[in-house]
Amino acid sequence: MQNRFACSVLALGVATLLAACGGGGADAGGTGQLTLQVTDAPVDEATKVVVQFTGVELKPSGANPINIDYPTPRTIDLLALQGGDVASLLDGETVLSGLYDWIRLKVVTSQSTLDSYLEKSGGEKFPLYVPSGSQSGLKLVRGFTVPVNGSASFTIDFDLRKSVVDPSSGSFTGYYLKPALRLVDNAQVGSITGTVALSALCATPNGPSVYVYAGNGVTPDDIDNAGVEPVTTAAVKETSVGSGVYTYKAAFLSPGNYTVAFTCVGATDQPESSENLAFLGTRNATVTANVNNQQDFNAPPP
Repeated sequence: MQNRFACSVLALGVATLLAACGGGGADAGGTGQLTLQVTDAPVDEATKVVVQFTGVELKPSGANPINIDYPTPRTIDLLALQGGDVASLLDGETVLSGLYDWIRLKVVTSQSTLDSYLEKSGGEKFPLYVPSGSQSGLKLVRGFTVPVNGSASFTIDFDLRKSVVDPSSGSFTGYYLKPALRLVDNAQVGSITGTVALSALCATPNGPSVYVYAGNGVTPDDIDNAGVEPVTTAAVKETSVGSGVYTYKAAFLSPGNYTVAFTCVGATDQPESSENLAFLGTRNATVTANVNNQQDFNAPPP
């Protein structure tokens, strides 16, 4: 069941949108419906990653940006959005039809307040700060199209494993949020799921995770902003306490070929440094739209 966070968007009439765009770029006089969601890949050291959103900015090609602001700021725990769960940022919003250049998620972050924050298992909260956030917010530069008299629905995959950075120096005692965002068309996505024999594979699991790479036959590597980088990651979780059954789900994948790899120690992967991450076997998978591909890790590699 999807965990949707309904963000009430400030109603903007078509005339207001047309005036905001200043003409050009988008289809003159045409409108369509835009739905925008956010989902997440996990980070191991936190129990919550809460971000405060104030609205969304859209950039029609060849025209001025459109600002859609919420009446009051909204907070979303991104860490609660895993395994295909999503939160709604825009729900059938009427916008100009045509090509758009980018999306910016407006957020409130600070080094000294808890508008946005990371919470650890002991309940301690730390400020979550986006460098240059007041200027660029969480900006995703990727084109998309809203059809005339039609609808478009997209999900932003917010990969926290790549995004949450401990500065580890200086006077700032919180965390940086350096977003790794991926925009996917909800009409053209599939998923990869599977079971994991955790007790057989991991003597001392520390954030067991599945990494998904673009293309078949990829030699997996850690997240370090160099070499091979995963498209997304998925946490391996027990289906219910004491069940002994562990599963994962990597959702919102565009059609294509992928390599799926499992590691017992995903929690040791730091996004801005290189770790010798041990992967226990890989699987080739082909994702097609609206279909789940099953890839299990149920035995140690030969």
